[in-house]
Amino acid sequence: MKDTLLTLEHIFTHSINRYAERPAFSLYKGECVTYGEFGREVEQVQQILQQAGLQKGDKAALLGGSMPNWNISYFAAVTMGVVIVPILPDFSSDAVNAIIEHSEAKALFVSDKLFAKVSKKTKEGLEVIIRLANLKAIVDKAAHSEMHIEQPSVPNPEDLAAIIYTSGTTSSPKGVMLTHRALTTQLHMLKTLAPVYKEDIFLSVLPLSHTYECSLGMLYPFMLGASVVYLGVPPTPTSMLPALKEVRPTFMLTVPLIMEKIYTRQVFAKFTKTKLMKAIYKIRFVRRFLHRIAGKKLMSTFGGRIRFFGIGGSKINASTEKFLRDARFPYSIGYGLTETAPLIAGAVHPNTYLQSTGRPMEGIAIRLADKDPKTGIGELQVKTPCIMEGYFKNPEADSQAFTEDGWFSTKDLALIDKTGRIFIKGRVSNMIVGSSGENIYPEDIESILNQHELVTESLVVQQDGKLVALVYLQDLKDELREHIAEVHSEIMEYVNSKVSKMSRITRIQEQKDGFEKTPTLKIKRYLYTEVVKGKRRRQVS
Repeated sequence: MKDTLLTLEHIFTHSINRYAERPAFSLYKGECVTYGEFGREVEQVQQILQQAGLQKGDKAALLGGSMPNWNISYFAAVTMGVVIVPILPDFSSDAVNAIIEHSEAKALFVSDKLFAKVSKKTKEGLEVIIRLANLKAIVDKAAHSEMHIEQPSVPNPEDLAAIIYTSGTTSSPKGVMLTHRALTTQLHMLKTLAPVYKEDIFLSVLPLSHTYECSLGMLYPFMLGASVVYLGVPPTPTSMLPALKEVRPTFMLTVPLIMEKIYTRQVFAKFTKTKLMKAIYKIRFVRRFLHRIAGKKLMSTFGGRIRFFGIGGSKINASTEKFLRDARFPYSIGYGLTETAPLIAGAVHPNTYLQSTGRPMEGIAIRLADKDPKTGIGELQVKTPCIMEGYFKNPEADSQAFTEDGWFSTKDLALIDKTGRIFIKGRVSNMIVGSSGENIYPEDIESILNQHELVTESLVVQQDGKLVALVYLQDLKDELREHIAEVHSEIMEYVNSKVSKMSRITRIQEQKDGFEKTPTLKIKRYLYTEVVKGKRRRQVS
């Protein structure tokens, strides 16, 4: 299979023929599309694109929430050599219009809900606009022309398949160019890490426009005949619980925040209700026993059939991961970037290791650059066959992304142990240089802060040469709110007792509202850092 499925068109043809009668995609509480039906609908959308004059190499933007018609639109474009440009639904109107213009898109697939984000000027520059709700053209400049429709072009492995504009935690999105070969090679690699079978059922809760969900949660199960159910609404306890009970998924892909909320608000809160319970919970063997009981209930809550619960997008909190290990919950960890299509490394249950993203996948080489001789921490650089072609129309960014000898710079700081396991310590741009020249990794401090029972989220920044912790304390009881100075003091003592002298914080500063996040729920650090690369951003008050 690996030698024959080298483009997304190959995968499409293989799957709709081999799994024609099997369920492919469905919306929770909605209709299901079989592989055969999916293939027919893709062909109908291709005809609309052809009638609008789109040819191999042209661009089609895709703006909408996760649903089967999103996938139909995606495959309709890429299987005829048209480059798909997925746009994150959370992007602002300005960003949406800038991406459509920058990508030179001629077509737009758009949901009714997000259509208002598209400006009149942008609409006028498009050849065709297709409504995601029914896959019908609502604007088609060539609708009445006498155009001869030829057989759609077939893409080659080296042809561009997608341009994905990253949200990241920095302010400027960049268009990552991924070829058919990069994406299909990634899918073949995944089979050695986390096998999928045609009987598997995925419950999808993340945006399809993000490479993590698109590659691992849509393309991968489609290649192997599995079924994907889309939640269709944001993943809250209220929306997820009935879906989990009914769908009973075997596979899920999530971000750390989802499981962190379950642990802090349900497990930890339940076992530390009183002072006595809190004292008992601190005893290691008792805590492990309680976690094991909670784990059985958690498995039941998730439908009882979960065998792969993937966590990616950012680093999971250590206390939450300890709970999952004690609970014997089948969680797996992955690490990657949009630029690498996306996965670089992974650890699959039961072979996970606390706070490690696992070892690199087969065929991927890694190294550390500018390694600190004291800590062994350096910038992680990789060589992978799944690497991007570069950033679309951005040669300056390209030159910064690769080393002179051809390695991709992840801009992530990491430690690699003797067995090859990777431990991500944070972003190079986030590293703080202390007063004595020592390297301080704010993400490590934040991980400890977030283990405190009152802290929901945190961010460590440097102000006037000192470390300040911005914390979001959610659902604080009135009696604690009246003694907020003491609460801040207790949190500061807690974290400072667990970090080295150079990483101690000097002040707690409360965030009245939660932090602004990317679509994968990572905090947009640049909004809360007083100075970023010499430019003043939002000053922390």
